[in-house]
Amino acid sequence: MNLFPPDARFDFFGKRYFAYALSAILLLVAAGSLATKGLNLGLDFTGGVVIELGYPGGADIDAVRETLDAKGFENAVAQLFGSSESVMIRLPPTDDSHSRLADELLIAMQSETADVEMRRVEYVGPAVGKELFNAGGLALLVVLAGILVYVGFRFQVRLAGGAILALAHDLVVVLGIVSLLGLRFDLTVLAAFLALAGYSINDTIVVFDRIRENFQKMRKGTEKEVMNASVNQTMSRTVITSGTTFLTALALFVFGGEALSGFSLTLLLGIAIGTFSSIYVASAVSLDMGLKRQDLLRIDDKERLKQAEDSNTP
Repeated sequence: MNLFPPDARFDFFGKRYFAYALSAILLLVAAGSLATKGLNLGLDFTGGVVIELGYPGGADIDAVRETLDAKGFENAVAQLFGSSESVMIRLPPTDDSHSRLADELLIAMQSETADVEMRRVEYVGPAVGKELFNAGGLALLVVLAGILVYVGFRFQVRLAGGAILALAHDLVVVLGIVSLLGLRFDLTVLAAFLALAGYSINDTIVVFDRIRENFQKMRKGTEKEVMNASVNQTMSRTVITSGTTFLTALALFVFGGEALSGFSLTLLLGIAIGTFSSIYVASAVSLDMGLKRQDLLRIDDKERLKQAEDSNTP
């Protein structure tokens, strides 16, 4: 199935300044939301009380969540734990002791289901949550540094710069949208960001591979024309790959329940933004940073090109 024939000629780079304007707007909105609203940090990062309840006859997780809302337990997170008979409930920290909070929760749940039993109560302090948040941020920085080194050695420093800018663009924009929508930022959402880093750079590398190949094969045409042809040639693969991944994440969002909603929505946003940035940020920025044909030629090709230029010099 070839959605975009190899000889198709969509002028992607001719419209790159409109794309730059769109990226600038997205980044401003994201930065504004992060500065004013911040992130709605989940209990993984803020600390709180973790309570495991047992339902001998099996629990209806939707009914459990409705009961929590009706009884006034705000920002509670409920999910099945191992089987339908175990429910894990996480509550944000309050001024009450965690044992008293657990007793109040048990009484509230027993008013709806009499045979509910308490199995476990744990308190996670804010220091642990802060440590997790810092570790997650460090993991993202290590990913960015590793990608910069990899692309710089495999391709060229200008392409590496474009790839890192594209990846930073994706993460900041998606993080800003998460902040704007007020989504709970927990470990599952952080895992989605790490997955997006790998997904986004993979799509970018495919485009870069074709650009390097065409610089070595296509002897005529400017850098812009060669890069435009390269993006056209990889567009069919990009649409099919991104489309199938998007549909998978959409299925998780629709059928995965509340526990996977943040993870899957982050993936959906990242796939759309990452596909856009692979063309209009990574490749276009590399072009505007001064990427030349000789930067990606093999040594023998560079020598032949120099000899040809010398022979044409009067």
